[in-house]
Order: sequence, then C-alpha cells, then structure tokens
Amino acid sequence: METAPPSKAPAHATAGLWVLTATILGTSMAFIDGTVVNVALPVVQRELRATGADVQWVVEAYALFLAALILVGGALGDRYGRRSIFTLGVTIFTAASILCGLSPTIDLLIAARAVQGIGGALLVPGSLAIIGATFSGAARGRAIGTWSAFTTLTSALGPVLGGWLVQTISWRAVFFINVPLAALVLAIAFWRVPESRDEQAARTLDWLGASLATLGLGGITFGLIEWGAIGLDQPIVLGALALGVVALILFALVEARVPAPMMPLTLFRSRTFSGTNLLTLLLYGALGGALYYLPFTLQQVQGYSAAAAGASLLPFTVLLFGLSRWTGGLAARFGARLPLTIGPAIAACGFVLFARPGIGGSYWSTYFPAVIVLGLGMSITVAPLTTAVMGAVEQRRSGIASGVNNAVARAAGLLALAVMGIIVAAIFTSNLDSQLDALRVAPAVRHALDLQHTRLAAAQVPAGLSRGEGALLRHAIETAFLAGFRAAMFTGAGLAALSALAAALLVENHAAPATATREAVAGEGADERAG
Repeated sequence: METAPPSKAPAHATAGLWVLTATILGTSMAFIDGTVVNVALPVVQRELRATGADVQWVVEAYALFLAALILVGGALGDRYGRRSIFTLGVTIFTAASILCGLSPTIDLLIAARAVQGIGGALLVPGSLAIIGATFSGAARGRAIGTWSAFTTLTSALGPVLGGWLVQTISWRAVFFINVPLAALVLAIAFWRVPESRDEQAARTLDWLGASLATLGLGGITFGLIEWGAIGLDQPIVLGALALGVVALILFALVEARVPAPMMPLTLFRSRTFSGTNLLTLLLYGALGGALYYLPFTLQQVQGYSAAAAGASLLPFTVLLFGLSRWTGGLAARFGARLPLTIGPAIAACGFVLFARPGIGGSYWSTYFPAVIVLGLGMSITVAPLTTAVMGAVEQRRSGIASGVNNAVARAAGLLALAVMGIIVAAIFTSNLDSQLDALRVAPAVRHALDLQHTRLAAAQVPAGLSRGEGALLRHAIETAFLAGFRAAMFTGAGLAALSALAAALLVENHAAPATATREAVAGEGADERAG
C-alpha cells in the first residue's frame, strides 16, 4: 500500500509507458516470489531433507528483512535517487535469486532468501515512488491503476507458473525465472526511466530504528520457530525471545525521539489509524500464518500436483481483482467501519471452511468453497482498509501512513507463521503419538517415526514393513498433519474475527475523502495481496 509522492510534471506518453513497464516487471519479481515459493516448499523439503522449521525459515528469512527494511528502502530512494535504489534492489534480488536456485543445502537457501528480502525492501517501495515522480494528476491515478492491475495478474498467475515449473523442471527454476525479467528491467530503467529524488527528504536515515526492528522481529521469530522445534525450556529459545522483546521496546523508544523516524509513532494518535493497523496485524497474520500450510496439505496429504496446488488459490485473486473497484466505493458511501467489520467476519468463515475437508474428495466440494468465501471477505476488506489508513491522517502524511500499514501487514505474517508453527507441530506430534499408541507399532518403527516429527507430513514410513502396515502408518502421518492444519485454520478464523471486532470498536465511521478513495481504488494494496 505504498503511496507515490507528488509529481512536478506530467510524463510524455512514451516515457510513461517505459516507466510502467520497468516498475511492473520489477515489482512482479518480488510478488511472484512471494506467492510461488510456498508452492515449491513441499518439494524443497523433500529434496533437501529439511525439517518443518527449516522450510518455515525459507519464508521467514525473506519476510523478516522485507518487513523491517521496507520503510528505509523508500527513504533511501527519496534521498539518493529512486531509480538508483530501485535498480540496486533489482540487482540484489536477482543475485540472491541465482544463489537460491543453486543452493545445495537448506541453510544456504535460507541465507539467500534473507538477501532477497533486502533487495525486495529496496525495489518494492521504489516502484510506486518512480510512478509518482513521473505522472501527475489524473494520469497518476491511471498509472497506479495499471500497475495494480498487472501486478495483481502476475500475483495470480505466479503460483500456477511456479507449480508448473516445479512439476516439469525443478523447484530451482522458480528462482531462475527472475534472471531474464531482471535483465529486461535494468535495461529499460537505465535507458528510459529518469532519475528523481525528494530534495526535501530528511538528511539522516533511521538506521538505528531499522536495526532494532530487524533485531526485534528476528529475535522473536527465531525464538518462536525454535520453540516449536526444541521446546520453550531451552536457553537459546528464551534468550532469543527476550532479545526480541527488548529490541522492540528500544525501537519504540528510539522512534519517539529521533528527528526522522522510519515509523512516526505520532500517527497512532489517530484512533482510526491505530484500529486499522490492529486489524491489519490480526487479519494479515491469519492469512500469512494459516495459508502457509495449504500447499503442504494439498501436495503431501491430498496428493495434488504442484501445478494443481499452485492454481488452488487462483479464484481468490480473481475475486479480489474483480471486486476491488466496487468495494473501493464502500468506504465513501457507508464509512470504513461497516466493510471493515463485515469483510473480516466473512474471511473468518472462510478459514473455518478450510478446516472442514478430510482426506480425499474433489477440490470443487472441499477447498473451492473456502477459497471463494475467504476471497469475498478479503475483497470487501482490502480497498476500504487502504482508504481508511490514508484518510486517518493528514493528506501530506498519507504516504508514510500507507507504508507503515504495509510494514505492519508483512510483520504480521512473519510473526503469525512462527506462532502457528508451534501450534501445528505440537498438535501433529500429539496426534501422531496417540495413533501410534493405538496401532501398537514395534519399538524400532516407533523410534524411526519419533526422529521425524520435525518433518511433519514429509515424514517417511520406515522401510521393511508390509504394504498394509505402511499404509496404516502413512494414513496416521497424514491425519496427524491434517489435525495440525485444521488448528491453524481455526486460529486464522479467530484472528480474523478479532480483526472484525477491532474495526467495530476502534475505526471511526466517517466517509473517506473522495480523493483518498479514488487513489485507494486505483492502487489498493496490490503489494499486500501478493506478499
């Protein structure tokens, strides 16, 4: 939900076309990776023999640096040149993508994903900033709308393409598709995109705040993930959680005192701004945490191909895209509170529907209804949420307000996934142990399965068993993971319901200004939908 800065002059039509091409393709790289990688994770886990915590880190390492540095990335562009920082982000992101595709171990893949997050934090905010510096007036709204439409399209097609690549070539191909895209983006950017900067930008950057945010989010995320893997009573877990909490407290103190904070705390004096960000924290936490487990369930339990799993959420994105203009006018007509209460409540029902299917059954009668209901709920929510965030503060601060909300959305997914990892791992282990007790398996078989608890549904049935015994144990593993998946979906439903309550209690029911509504409908939160 980045908002572009004011422009000084309208762009020539041809120059504007090149600017849109470069920014759309560049941002699409980050958006595609944000949606494609989850589809590839079940195969990555199998081929690299990774644990459940390991594959969580493949997602979390990227999300951590993107969430912590995205506001700094925007500020760097304003100060040192938007094209320069955008192309630097594209270069870093692409180099990291190549390293991801070549990674022989899960640890190297995680490290490369962290570098990808740094590149994403530079290129994502830069794309809309370049558009805002190139276009003015009504042309800017049309340009943002075009950017939003095409990036939404790539977000929708990304998992389908990624699933096909995983199925027909390799999971490594998912990362290598960024290389030709990046070459085209860089060529256009240096050839046709003009440089721009904000001459009134702050002379100092909030590096201390960025460092504390990264340390705080990283410490808590590490502590939560390792809690699920090795238990809460380990010193490294307690130390990481304590470090994270202290760092975030210091972050708040620093942001209240530095002259140019990356996250101005004065924005939260607005009740609506605080309420919309609490809603964002809860609802996007539900999305990022619960839906992470959907590809694992579809591929490792339900037997879907990678391509079919990638296409499973396509109706969600189609709904979001198709209804965005209609829902964008809801806040102007009824005020923000009503759609921001109804939308998350419907989304909560969608999460509950995801918990309904057992093993087997047609997609159309199992997961499709859940996808539709969740998509409808989010369609009602996203554009009014963007409008409410921008309308909750003075117009001159709408850009930073939107950026803060975007960072909150990304941090929400980061932390929620770590928490849900604990829930899923605990329920999987408990459920599998109960089933193994009932089956009275041999001690050697039990020991072999106990060693694989951290692999969750990727756990393998020990060799040497009869076909019947192997089938029983495979069913036990799958139903144990399905129990954990259902717990994650019910947790997501609870978070979504709480976000509806936050809107009902905290969001003021004033109609948003028409200008804010038009801007939100034109470019409403496409980066959040993909992230």
